[in-house]
Amino acid sequence: MKSQTLERGAGILLPITSLPSPYGIGTFGKAAYEFIDFLKSAGQKYWQVLPMGPTSYGDSPYQSFSVFAGNPYFIDLEILMEEGLLEKWDAEKFFWGDQESYVSYEDIYRNRFRVLKKAFESSAHKETAEFQKFREENSYWLEDYSLYMACKEHFENTSWLLWEEDIRFRKKEALSKYRNLLQKEMEFWEFCQYHFFRQWKKLRSYAKERGIQLIGDIPIYAAMDSADVWSHTGLFQLDEVNLLPKFIAGVPPDAFSETGQLWGNPLYDWEAMEKDDFTWWRKRIGSSRELYDALRIDHFIGITRYYAVPGGAKDSIKGSYRQGPGTKLTDVINEEAGEMKIIAEDLGTVTPEVRKLLKENGYPGMKVLAFGFDGDPANEHLPHNYRTSNCVAYGGTHDNETLTGLFCDKSDEVLTYLFQLLGTRDRDKIVEGLFRQAYGSIADVVIFQAQDVLGLDNSARMNFPSTLGDNWKWRLRKGQLGHHEVDFLRFLVHVYHRY
Repeated sequence: MKSQTLERGAGILLPITSLPSPYGIGTFGKAAYEFIDFLKSAGQKYWQVLPMGPTSYGDSPYQSFSVFAGNPYFIDLEILMEEGLLEKWDAEKFFWGDQESYVSYEDIYRNRFRVLKKAFESSAHKETAEFQKFREENSYWLEDYSLYMACKEHFENTSWLLWEEDIRFRKKEALSKYRNLLQKEMEFWEFCQYHFFRQWKKLRSYAKERGIQLIGDIPIYAAMDSADVWSHTGLFQLDEVNLLPKFIAGVPPDAFSETGQLWGNPLYDWEAMEKDDFTWWRKRIGSSRELYDALRIDHFIGITRYYAVPGGAKDSIKGSYRQGPGTKLTDVINEEAGEMKIIAEDLGTVTPEVRKLLKENGYPGMKVLAFGFDGDPANEHLPHNYRTSNCVAYGGTHDNETLTGLFCDKSDEVLTYLFQLLGTRDRDKIVEGLFRQAYGSIADVVIFQAQDVLGLDNSARMNFPSTLGDNWKWRLRKGQLGHHEVDFLRFLVHVYHRY
């Protein structure tokens, strides 16, 4: 078994969407390269991003139209200008939102593809050997994804469950019909994927040259409205009559929710996947290996057992736990990951089976400092209770309040233990004290959100779980991370030996 241990160091969690840019949303352009330079200057080793797939309704990176494809929003328009595919006016004539610190997804959705289609019309990529090689290397998913997106446009952006029956069920004659009818549209979506991966590959090379490792993130489940489910219905628990999910993903009621959480993703048919030698998962991990140095698998505990809720349910009360694939899947993940390390998101109800699977595979789990302050000095998320260095310590995740937001309005009584732990009652020093706690721990890797590096309040929070409308929007302003943050992080890296 290869070692999964990550080199001791520190890093920052910053989604691509949160990078500054002149055109409304973060991209693989100049600001991404500047952020890598910032990380190096600050003594950091890791840049963690959120899932980079094309997002659907709600803009969540955890609900994507494809687990293989990249988000076309991340294609940098200025790079396309440098390559002669766009003029500056092609991008500047559109409105990209009026707030530098937040993404206006409505404006991005309305205008981005219009600009990209202009670049597509100007491109001669189809005749190049580079593009032909890209198509060949991604043949497992690229045509299905491109046809799916072209059909989605054709059927007024509705879910594939609402398409005409022949194409919904992927009948041979229908596939041929729509490939011919929508050939140009398919070529556009291939063009977008070509430039997404082309630009990311160059950015990754730049990071590698500067000693920065990239940590990716994948949700364990695929979205129902995705090219993955539409093109591989036999790998999911769907009924054969209407292709509706028999069971959907979620978590049971707990102290935080009387009705639990209903995620809505279709569940895998693990027996069918095993009969196919887990080919879909092999391709998925292999694709991630080409993008990242390490990969965080969200809801890893679902590999040992998963919660199944009957399809059509309004809440998750009547769900039940079922056995997952366990080592059958982790063996496949390890085979396909190569040198890419695996990080297990083991938050939630961690059963003995989960702990055993982590130990057998050597995967580092997660500790989240923000979860540590329930008044119990034995809380496993407090740095003095870490039992192994093979873990990744986070200040908080994309689903949490910022550290400043978490503690700013708490009473002195509630914060008593925090003050005792940090040795200060100065509220202005709480966030710095938490950084010191994490950096000084035995955890091999420490990751803080950029918002916490800047000490921002909850107006910079990334996601409010189980809500729609105000999520995934926060962005850095140009120059917001500066000399003060470089000096602060370099100091911590030096003091706690994380070079």
